[in-house]
Amino acid sequence: MILLGIWVLNFLLVHLSPGDITNLYWGPKTDRESMESLRQQRGVDQPLYQQFKQWTTRFFRGNLGYSWAKHRPVSEILKEAIPATLQLTILALAANFILGCFFGVLAGIYSGRFLGRFLNFSSLVIYSVPTFWLAMIFILLFSVQLHWLPASQMQSFLAAEAGFWQALWDRIQHLILPVAVLGLTGAAAVSRYVRGSIIEVLQQDYMRLAQAKGLPKRKVYFRHALKNALLPAVTLAGLYLPFLLSGAFVIEVIFAWPGMGRVAYEAIFAKDYPVIFAVNFIAAALVIAGNLLADLLYQFVDPRIRVRIVSRRDNRE
Repeated sequence: MILLGIWVLNFLLVHLSPGDITNLYWGPKTDRESMESLRQQRGVDQPLYQQFKQWTTRFFRGNLGYSWAKHRPVSEILKEAIPATLQLTILALAANFILGCFFGVLAGIYSGRFLGRFLNFSSLVIYSVPTFWLAMIFILLFSVQLHWLPASQMQSFLAAEAGFWQALWDRIQHLILPVAVLGLTGAAAVSRYVRGSIIEVLQQDYMRLAQAKGLPKRKVYFRHALKNALLPAVTLAGLYLPFLLSGAFVIEVIFAWPGMGRVAYEAIFAKDYPVIFAVNFIAAALVIAGNLLADLLYQFVDPRIRVRIVSRRDNRE
């Protein structure tokens, strides 16, 4: 039912927005007959219910439509964009939670000391900074001033003709800046959630008992405390995953990364309804899948949830 509601809402938002594909071809010398002919070719002259029926029928047949701007099947465009997005977002997601959990644990353990206050303040600053501004600062510093890293694109012009290792190093260089921007902003949010959970967990009786038994601090903090403080991070993982896979819209536009975000950006300005419709629906479906994934991960992180689920099933039986 949720996907059905998203399907209908997505269709209405796209087709009820001001203007249509014919606006791109309008000019002082364009006659009305040509514009009407173009509207008929695209099918936008039909009533909304007929357009909705056609779109739904094509979708269930596995046909995502034909791009009006690029004159290619939408499925081919997405096949090229999704791998590019995955390269960027998988690394960014890993950086989010590795850095976020590590610094969150340190900020929670040393919450009353200078290190904890410094990490908490730093995460708040990074989390408050707009992503596009941080990306521009990184480009200005590392690309324009220092000339260390490339500022845009996924690979250099002649990278495809180079050897495997040279091409791999070129791809890594192009990945560093966008991954760093996405990773830092996400890690700042994860760090603040983990910090709060760590502070709460460390006040529990079983943590005091573990410390009283003389267990090593590393084992107490990173094995017992972190495991019990991961629930907020798991929740964020379910929410960040669809966000990142939907293209990290702003980052892909700024760094000219040829992923789903840039495809959606170009489609919006071109009034390319089939591409916009496909990208929006995929992003919405990923949000639902991310929430489901977070619910499933809860059972692996916190055994108490598994016990509650089993007890509820037994009571029903």
